[in-house]
Amino acid sequence: MDGIGDVFLADCPARLAVEVIADKWAVVVLYGLSEGPRRHGELVTLIGGISKKVLTQTLRRLQVNGLVTRQDYGGVPPRVDYDLTELGKTLMEPIRMLTTWAAVNGDAVLAAQESA
Repeated sequence: MDGIGDVFLADCPARLAVEVIADKWAVVVLYGLSEGPRRHGELVTLIGGISKKVLTQTLRRLQVNGLVTRQDYGGVPPRVDYDLTELGKTLMEPIRMLTTWAAVNGDAVLAAQESA
């Protein structure tokens, strides 16, 4: 191959990265944690439109992939905070770039969808 197409081969780290953030809620949850630790309920409210179950599943996937930490403080009622790891923080700039792209091009995408 020419080298460029190689980045999406099955055993390539670039493909793994795309699979991690391709989840519908992953980028939104990561962005929700970009300003510091948050509790589960705070994330549900902040994000809107995500169920508690789906948020839990997304947080677990992000945790398994080393992007999010879970800190359980115990107590009654239980207190658990989620935060970005150093690795998770490295995704904030690409996510901000994608957000900027969406703001600039969102209308064009919607127009294309409507004309299809």
